[in-house]
Amino acid sequence: MTHPDLDLPTVWLAIIGLFLLYYAITDGFDLGIGILSLLHRDEQMVSQMMGTIGHVWSGNQTWLLILGGMLFGAFPLFYALLLSSLYIPMVVLLFGLVFRGVAFEFRSHSSRRRPWSLAFGVGSLVATLAQGFALGGLLGGLPVQNGTFIGGVWDWLTPYSALVAGGVLCGYTMLGANYLVWRAIGDLRRRSYRYAWAAALLTMPIAAGVHLWTAYRYPYAAQKWTSWPAAATLSGLLVLALLAYGLLLLGLKRRWRRGPLICNAAAILCSFAGLSVALYPHMIPSVVSPVTVAQAAASPKTLQFMLAVTAVLLPTILIYSGYTYRVAATPAPNPERGEVS
Repeated sequence: MTHPDLDLPTVWLAIIGLFLLYYAITDGFDLGIGILSLLHRDEQMVSQMMGTIGHVWSGNQTWLLILGGMLFGAFPLFYALLLSSLYIPMVVLLFGLVFRGVAFEFRSHSSRRRPWSLAFGVGSLVATLAQGFALGGLLGGLPVQNGTFIGGVWDWLTPYSALVAGGVLCGYTMLGANYLVWRAIGDLRRRSYRYAWAAALLTMPIAAGVHLWTAYRYPYAAQKWTSWPAAATLSGLLVLALLAYGLLLLGLKRRWRRGPLICNAAAILCSFAGLSVALYPHMIPSVVSPVTVAQAAASPKTLQFMLAVTAVLLPTILIYSGYTYRVAATPAPNPERGEVS
């Protein structure tokens, strides 16, 4: 039984938002490493890059399936509108993920690794751009009337969505570089510091542009910057995002190991939260007829049942994921030093 005053649609929006953030950060650095691999022709260097995510990349992608199931159950209207309006980028996303997954598995067993390395990098780039255009198409506003998508098949392709896709591309590249700063060694780590610095300098102005364009596009989002308590929340998130970004640059300058990745994740969290607060309660923003969280939500009984199941499964999933990352972060034994597993 849930509390009668509990706003179940908002609770589920927060849960899905947290899962989306976790996916964006974890699979984000996977995809970012794939994009960065396109800058290298040395197959040993590419092998080292792919080896840093060998234990975790497949698990990171499963969160996308979990997100799809949650959206289908908790917000069926949103799920239906999302697939019907963003059909092309979603299909391209799947092809990109399939390409990089097949390349990851086949590369280690092939005598000619270069074609598979390119497939891994190109698949990562395609999947990243597809996610960016899908997100940009959603945030840019979907033409909806009476719960039905009434737009065209290319409505997601706009200058606004292109800016968002550029931000996702730079953001994932920055995540991948910061992950390599933590996990790589030698020359690859030194290069990763430079990659992360360049990506950070590109990501910040693009992120600022997306937030400003969103506020300009939706007057109700801009109004929250002058109304209490939303203004205080947005201002606090902005300060935290700038602080995390500043610490990220400082960490790269001073050659920190884990600090840049942590600050990177914190900046993404604050930026995503700020965008969500500005658009809430609209789940599908639109200038004409936005769809609110309550309108897109399933029945209360469905949300209650899903919440009970999630309360049992979520801790198990998080414990397993945490253990996987701990194993991945443990250095392999070196036989030359007399170490054994």
